[in-house]
Amino acid sequence: MNWYLKVLKNFATLDGRARRLEYWMFTLFDVIFTVLSFVVGAVLGRVLNLDEALNGAGLGLIFCLLYLLVVLMPKLSVTVRRLHDTDRSALWLLVFLVPGIGPLVMLIMMILEGTSGPNQYGPDPKTTVEPAA
Repeated sequence: MNWYLKVLKNFATLDGRARRLEYWMFTLFDVIFTVLSFVVGAVLGRVLNLDEALNGAGLGLIFCLLYLLVVLMPKLSVTVRRLHDTDRSALWLLVFLVPGIGPLVMLIMMILEGTSGPNQYGPDPKTTVEPAA
């Protein structure tokens, strides 16, 4: 959970580097919270009997979309910092827009180990000592 909160606190930081652990822990909690926001919205919609045609799923989709909108900038910033860790610029985000193969290429880049030692984007986050929380 600390990794998730760290990314939220650094939502406007596009410089520097992010380790694989930081990126994937944020992604894990992001998926969990996305599903939870949908479930809470759907249950709430069902209990309040707001949308009989979709059985409450309409409110669930609204909650889910609101959550995704709130975390859009933190997602982009941690992805940019993860690309920096692999010594790639933020322009590599555009690869995601290539139909079919783009998301697969981005997944592979997020899985790759970062460059060891400092690179043009900053010091190695694995060797940088983080202050205790």
